[in-house]
Amino acid sequence: MPGATRNTSYTAHHLQVLEGLEAVRKRPGMYIGSTDGRGLMHCLWEIIDNSVDEALAGVCDTITVTLHADGSVEVGDNGRGVPVDIEPRTGLTGVEVVYTKLHAGGKFGGGSYAASGGLHGVGASVVNALSARLDVAVDRGGTTHAMSFRRGEPGVFADRGGPDPDAAFTPYDETPTVRIVGKVARGRTGTRVRYWADRQIFIRDAQFDDEALRARARQTSFLVPGLKITIRDERRLPGTLGADGIHEEVFQHEGGISEFAEYLATDPPVTDVWRLNGVGHFTETVPVLDGNGHMTPTEVRRECGVDIALRWGSGFDTLVASYVNIIATPKGGTHIAGFDQAMLKVFRKQLEVNARRLKVGTDKVDKDDILAGLTAVVTVRLEEPQFEGQTKEVLGTPAVRAIVARVVEQELTQRFENPKRGERQQGALLLEKVVAEMKSRISARLHKETQRAKNALESSTLPAKLADCRSTDIAKTELFIVEGDSALGTAKLARSSEFQALLPIRGKILNVQKASVADTLKNAECAAILQVIGAGSGRTFDVDQVRYGKIIIMTDADVDGAHIRTLLITLFFRYMRPLVEAGRLYAAVPPLHRIEVINPGSKANELIYTYSEGQMRATVAALTKRGRTIKQPLQRYKGLGEMDADQLADTTMDPAHRTLRRVTAQDAQNAMLTFELLMGNEVAPRRDFIVAGAARLDAERIDA
Repeated sequence: MPGATRNTSYTAHHLQVLEGLEAVRKRPGMYIGSTDGRGLMHCLWEIIDNSVDEALAGVCDTITVTLHADGSVEVGDNGRGVPVDIEPRTGLTGVEVVYTKLHAGGKFGGGSYAASGGLHGVGASVVNALSARLDVAVDRGGTTHAMSFRRGEPGVFADRGGPDPDAAFTPYDETPTVRIVGKVARGRTGTRVRYWADRQIFIRDAQFDDEALRARARQTSFLVPGLKITIRDERRLPGTLGADGIHEEVFQHEGGISEFAEYLATDPPVTDVWRLNGVGHFTETVPVLDGNGHMTPTEVRRECGVDIALRWGSGFDTLVASYVNIIATPKGGTHIAGFDQAMLKVFRKQLEVNARRLKVGTDKVDKDDILAGLTAVVTVRLEEPQFEGQTKEVLGTPAVRAIVARVVEQELTQRFENPKRGERQQGALLLEKVVAEMKSRISARLHKETQRAKNALESSTLPAKLADCRSTDIAKTELFIVEGDSALGTAKLARSSEFQALLPIRGKILNVQKASVADTLKNAECAAILQVIGAGSGRTFDVDQVRYGKIIIMTDADVDGAHIRTLLITLFFRYMRPLVEAGRLYAAVPPLHRIEVINPGSKANELIYTYSEGQMRATVAALTKRGRTIKQPLQRYKGLGEMDADQLADTTMDPAHRTLRRVTAQDAQNAMLTFELLMGNEVAPRRDFIVAGAARLDAERIDA
């Protein structure tokens, strides 16, 4: 740059070399991702995973995690215990090597761990570097050994009455050794680590997430059958399960990933949990530390164990949880690539073999058709897997893809061609479900391409019975789904045609909880609603393409109206769920009664609307107490058609006076569960419900 002054004083004296744990404290985000609550939890995962690795090695069956009231956290296990003898190359005890040296540990192929979550040898030392204090206690050989650190430096705290990170600290002058602090039974071994996160590093309001901790403990107890994990919260923090006292929860599952898949699934089953197991071998060239401390490229033979639990349900949501040595890989990797590849290959082959029976035609099934309704837990175990980064979210070992694909192809083909007793029907139902998903996808695509329109002038595909609005401003427009043609006539006079559209439906629509996707799309009323909203259905639904800002269900204020409203909510929840989640589905609240209060003289009578029997009685009692005269009989609206246009506009349609109830995802979920109970295939729960509620039935609410 012209006129710029060049600084020529940049020399080697300006360079800095960060030694050991200094680099961790200078750039913590490189090791733990962030210094907020997520980074705080990542440190805790590192310590917990060390104990879990002992369980994977078959030498630990109990882990305890305690969140102490002073802000510290303690993780204990009954594994082998961190080595306390001297490591020959460094001259340091095993405890100091593990907790102060980066890239040091027993997980570099030395034979201590066949499969582990820890790989890089930095987890424990990073936590130590980022802790104001860390205490380690190791039970080995009948003795309890202990060592303390401040921000990664070993030494002794001058505690008074209990461990305190602010107590005076004296670093070791010479090479430190572990202290012997007690005796234990000779066969008892284990490690306990307690640390206080350094608030110089982590932001002030970073807290341990007890809900995430329980979820991780539950997940791990499924992945390591028989492992007992206890979570104890002594903090008494408001908003937590331990707010009113110490809370302790134990997680232990013997069923493994089969039980995990059942736990994760939320829809009714189409198949039982299918377990696919297999082992594959591969070779790779890796640097191996020889006896002289030198790294030598060596070709080693690896074993990869594959264990997968699959379970299809009647829904269309997909959940595939993947793990490598019990470490979650939320972004997948080579094991998921192999899984997807084999699933597509097997199902295409099976549909080709059964094409005539299933009426497949020339259409090709794709991955989404197969995965619809699938809950799967995909786990692989291998020594020294290659991950992308310390956070281990993606598996990168190339050979795993082919091994997983081979195991899935062989085991899944066996399920279809030589099924176990009682599983033949499940395989047939599953293939029928996949074909139905394929056909609905194709139908939805055609529906999306040919039947989506912004207004009636642009397309002739909109139903003739739709009374559309003039405005094209989606933020202001409203679609009223009206029960019956009689209500439609009144609503046409009551609406503002500028921004309010009307779609009548005749009586009760199809019960989509029991109907297939194909039947739903064939149903005239359901198809009309999907057509008018104009954003597709199911997985192809695009909430940005919805033609109206608000969708309002307007039904009578009686039992039949509630029934129709529930049917419609179930339709929206199953096939247009993003619309519900976006808060754009509403239910109108029409009045049930009209009370006319007589005013003396020529003054017009006062009209009061009430929305329930209880509100009506309370209003009448209050008016009577004040000496007001009420015209008898009170008008009770059996339906929207009994109102005149002015009344319907004032009470139900005019934004200035009406009341709308927003339908939430939880409301819709409850509606769907209610319909499953009242109109599903299971008779016994419905009978129990009727018997239990018969005594509370109000006969006056039945229109007969």
